[in-house]
Amino acid sequence: MSWKGSSYMRKALCAAAVLPLLFVDTSSVFAHKSTDTSSKVQLEYLDRGLTAAQTSEGNFLSWRLLRIEVTGYTKNGMKGASFHVYRDNKKIATVSDSTNFLDKTGSASSAYEVRAVVNGKEVDESASVRPWADQFYDIPLQKPADGVTPAGETYTYSANDMSVGDVDGDGQYEYFVKWDPSNSKDVSQKGYTGNVYIDSYTMDGTLLYRIDLGVNIRAGAHYTQMSVYDFDGDGKAELMFKTAPGTKVIRYDKNGNITSEKYITMPKSDIKAGYSNKDDYRMSAADYYDHLVKMFRNWHQHEEVVNGNWPKSLEEAFGIEKKYSYPLSKQDAESLVDYFMDVYAPSRSTRNDLRTFEGFILEGPEYLSVFEGATGKELETIHYETDRHDDGLMWGDYAMARIEPGNRVDRFLAGVAYLDGKKPYAVFARGYYTRTTLVSYSWDGKHLKKKWDVDSGWTPMSNPFNDSPHGKDGTNKEFGTLTTQGAHSLEMADVDSDGKQEIVYGAATIDDNGSLLYSSTDVMPEGSASPGTTARLGHGDALHVTDIDPERPGLEIYMVHEGATSAPYGYTLRDAKTGEVIYGGYTGKDTGRGMIGDIDPTKPGLETWANTGVGLYTAKGEKIGDAGPGTNMSIKWAGNMTTQIVDGALEVTPTIEDWKNGRLLTLEGTRTNNGTKGNPSLVADIFGDWREELLVRTTDSSAIRIYQSTEVTDRKLYTLMHDVQYRTGVARQSTTYNQPTYTSFYFASDTDWSQVPVPTFTTPGLEALLSQLMKDYKDKGELSGKLYGQLENSYTQAIKHKEKSNKKQAVKALEKYKDQIEKGVKAKNISDEAAKNLTKHADLLINSWK
Repeated sequence: MSWKGSSYMRKALCAAAVLPLLFVDTSSVFAHKSTDTSSKVQLEYLDRGLTAAQTSEGNFLSWRLLRIEVTGYTKNGMKGASFHVYRDNKKIATVSDSTNFLDKTGSASSAYEVRAVVNGKEVDESASVRPWADQFYDIPLQKPADGVTPAGETYTYSANDMSVGDVDGDGQYEYFVKWDPSNSKDVSQKGYTGNVYIDSYTMDGTLLYRIDLGVNIRAGAHYTQMSVYDFDGDGKAELMFKTAPGTKVIRYDKNGNITSEKYITMPKSDIKAGYSNKDDYRMSAADYYDHLVKMFRNWHQHEEVVNGNWPKSLEEAFGIEKKYSYPLSKQDAESLVDYFMDVYAPSRSTRNDLRTFEGFILEGPEYLSVFEGATGKELETIHYETDRHDDGLMWGDYAMARIEPGNRVDRFLAGVAYLDGKKPYAVFARGYYTRTTLVSYSWDGKHLKKKWDVDSGWTPMSNPFNDSPHGKDGTNKEFGTLTTQGAHSLEMADVDSDGKQEIVYGAATIDDNGSLLYSSTDVMPEGSASPGTTARLGHGDALHVTDIDPERPGLEIYMVHEGATSAPYGYTLRDAKTGEVIYGGYTGKDTGRGMIGDIDPTKPGLETWANTGVGLYTAKGEKIGDAGPGTNMSIKWAGNMTTQIVDGALEVTPTIEDWKNGRLLTLEGTRTNNGTKGNPSLVADIFGDWREELLVRTTDSSAIRIYQSTEVTDRKLYTLMHDVQYRTGVARQSTTYNQPTYTSFYFASDTDWSQVPVPTFTTPGLEALLSQLMKDYKDKGELSGKLYGQLENSYTQAIKHKEKSNKKQAVKALEKYKDQIEKGVKAKNISDEAAKNLTKHADLLINSWK
């Protein structure tokens, strides 16, 4: 199958023909939920995304409608470009009411193209594709070698979470795969893990590079959250995530052989302090014992002890008779550590086996690194904000019955948010049970620049070895109520309709400017631990944000909560703008899973359900059943825009299930990820029509298998990747406990198409495309060397004026460029096709600069 097309020329031609539509303002056609539609948001350029797959009924074709091509709406979808379908260079169909087609007479060797038609004229031509042999396509992977831990335990690798990004600006995605070792751990679990790797692949399975996070990044769902996005607006995606000494980039040649290995650049201050990329901060059981001895010997100097907030002696903290004088000698500290490990900790919980505590990284530098998406080249490394401070003592990791060093302190989240409504910002977070911190950055191609940071402050404890650190305000007056509200994921959405995205951080929301929009609380009901008091809604494992009830203005949030008898609800539907509860139910237990979707098209709005027997509800809170579908992951798969569920975890073969119609597909030879969570590697609209593709690993992780729906649909909708909330949702989908990706509008079988927003946007990298087009036409012989020189000179002058913010002169230079093309046609120095595409692209730049 020819996926990428024959050359850059083909991609650029498609771009040049379609891109002039980019700056057509269609905002007046639609009723927008956002009140700010004047500014253009930066989104990525995507090509037609044509795919073909063999089915029992014929060859099924699917392609993108770009958001820029929408001109209105009908009863069944969006109005816009029509399409001519070509098989083997012969037009076989015109499609106007959808972006798919079933060719019942095509063969396995047929070659297909589609061309957009505007005002009766073909304006672009897609790359040519041949059909997949089945409903899926395999991207070959290069599996890392097995390893052995310092404790002598062997481990293997399997492909885990994924993301996508266009790293070369050609309008097609590359694929980022995180490799997890078989001994990957939850932060509450002790033991060594293997290294984590992140690979970048093209569609044909070419491994562009591998980033080895090194021994100082532990493997597990909570540790590594990768953000893949075009942050600087050059049309090419970058890659950001938390790193440490020992992280390195590995590059390969076309045969898969390693050509280079390069460590990240550590800050000069760390090198001066003696840190090295050769350091290994993994703790053995003996190391942890020594760590506690050091902690105990310095007890008298701890800031909370000095300030009188904690007991002056460890004996008092442990509830035993005072025996030692402070500062403690090494011998006395060891005696107290022995008591703590062998007596005190086991008395709190039989699960507290601190003598065998090992494998954690509780010391050493922590970084945030930016990598070039195309090559893996490290672009910048800075210190990770917020740092760990300690091993979790101040975070409450020793305070509960289960003593879990390195747990609450190492809970990480990450995402991408359009905080100014125009460009993407990276957001990185640490903590959500007790202290809660977030920081946002812009990236200008050279340096990260902090926009704002949020910190709840520490949760006060009277005794760090025996207290309840949850549900208390932090010490920061503005953000103190953030504590205990976070979830195992986060969502970026414009909850207040100001055109800028907020960060829904579980049961609280951070405004686009970094202020606290709200932190949700309610009154504890009868039967709870403290009836009549006000309490936080609290932490939960599942979080969903979209327009759940189309009859209410704005977005809603559905969340499950694990506070049991200490929380007012086990599940809630809230107003996303205010955080107020619309409906919910007290369960008195940890409600661990929950999901939303249009699973019953006879009911308006999206249905909600949880996994603890709470039942199935309508968007209005009406109970319509005692049971609901699965809760692992949803997918937009069906042609009628209802919601389906991806089921199957551990060694169970995954399936796609429909609540009304049963099993739609069994994904033979594949597996989901993350244990009982049963997550696919990715669910996203990566090509084809608006339906989501399903990406899962093969059982042996030799490939990523991409499944595509082949059900013919009459719904016409632009690619979901051109909805800002959906696109940022794809970027954060794999964060910690993977959550589905949602649109900013009501997406269901009864969608009111007049309410689907279509604001204007801009795509970066257009200047580079025009420059490449000229070179390709010259190389192809369709542009003479003499005329190429004249055009190149005018183009260069236009760019220089534009860079100096002299738009008038820049436009004038491009008008001259167009005149030169016109004269070149008459002199036969340029082909008609080249003249047409270069002129259109020049018009595009003129429109964008104006």
